[in-house]
Amino acid sequence: MSRIPARARSAARLAAVQALYQFDMEASELTTLIDEFHRHRLGREIEDVEYLEADVAFFDDLVRGSVARREEIDAALTRRLADGWTLARLDKTMLQILRAGAYELIARADIGVGTVINEYLDVTHAFFDAREAKFVNGLLDALAKDVR
Repeated sequence: MSRIPARARSAARLAAVQALYQFDMEASELTTLIDEFHRHRLGREIEDVEYLEADVAFFDDLVRGSVARREEIDAALTRRLADGWTLARLDKTMLQILRAGAYELIARADIGVGTVINEYLDVTHAFFDAREAKFVNGLLDALAKDVR
């Protein structure tokens, strides 16, 4: 059995967050969106930026699973938000980071809690500052206690 490099999974997580964002913002058809990522983004060069080769099966699972289990994921996240906060108040990119991370915590028991949280902290740092990373850390850690 060949082992998928960790960086290919990291690239899949970042791409999954981007795909989930696009899915929400454009109301794209999921199969078409995933196909677009397969053909044009994963492991490709776009505007002089070379994207790492991603674990395609893992990317597919993250995107499809996050969409299929959105109600369950959103309910779990909402339970952990501070009083007066709703998912609608969150930045749209932040929401997709949390949804993908929550999906992994809920559905991928084969991946350790620490790995999931650290990976989504890295994804968060690609878009946000330390303050937002602390928020992601706290929320995913609390959610992990609920679901693992």
